[in-house]
Amino acid sequence: MNAPFWNDLTTRELRWLRQVAIHGPQSSEFYLELCANTHSCRDTGLRALKKLRDNEYLRCPPQQDQIAKAAFNPNVYDLAPKATLHLKGIGDPEPVRPTGHWWHGFLTSSITSAVAITAQRRGCRYIPAHEILGRNGASLAMPFGTRKLIPDQLFALDYGGQFRSIVLEVDRGTEPFASYNARKSVKSMLRTYADLTAKDAIRRHYGLKSPLLILLAFSAPHRAARCLETIESDAPEIAPFALVQSVPVGFPKFTLICQAITGEWRRTSTSNMQLL
Repeated sequence: MNAPFWNDLTTRELRWLRQVAIHGPQSSEFYLELCANTHSCRDTGLRALKKLRDNEYLRCPPQQDQIAKAAFNPNVYDLAPKATLHLKGIGDPEPVRPTGHWWHGFLTSSITSAVAITAQRRGCRYIPAHEILGRNGASLAMPFGTRKLIPDQLFALDYGGQFRSIVLEVDRGTEPFASYNARKSVKSMLRTYADLTAKDAIRRHYGLKSPLLILLAFSAPHRAARCLETIESDAPEIAPFALVQSVPVGFPKFTLICQAITGEWRRTSTSNMQLL
């Protein structure tokens, strides 16, 4: 691999690298939307993304080709080692990206990237996990008993001096909703959040001063509905703070993700609310 050249990136290209470093892999649609206010030509943008790939700043994860009709979807790009070295070389902090199963992380990164892009357009500031955790050296994993709860992502929104802190959980329907053994389930996750929230343990662990929201995004509407029922019956402690939404099934599309995150998120105990 060629050594990185610290000064050969445009402002737009550097914004792209920082966006994917913070959020994780996302399709070309998200890259183009990030800079749509300054660069309106999509063909030029796609060529610029290809140039970053050809010069080993970006890579296309092979998982995107493992679904039916993959050729009809936009390319997904992630950081290549050269880009990681570049960002480290110019002093960028190490981000906190989704981990685990690739498709789960891809949906998580698509949601948070869409939140960040939409927040920027509406005059809000997206505060990533590494900035929150770095303030007091906290870990993303929260201890409870002998185990740990690790949210899919953590971020905050600055609405012009008013803040909300947010933990995000994404459900693609791959885990059981309820389980009577040690395996993780949606019901056990909700109960854990209820126990931690009752003790204000989440805010204390992360050193948060702003109000906390728990976003629960489901790719299956019937699981989202069941989540609301479970919160009401088994985890009422989080009812005021838990927001539930259905997100599009399949390959994440920017417009569809945005429609979901900017729509009304459902609650059980009080009225629904909008995040952005």
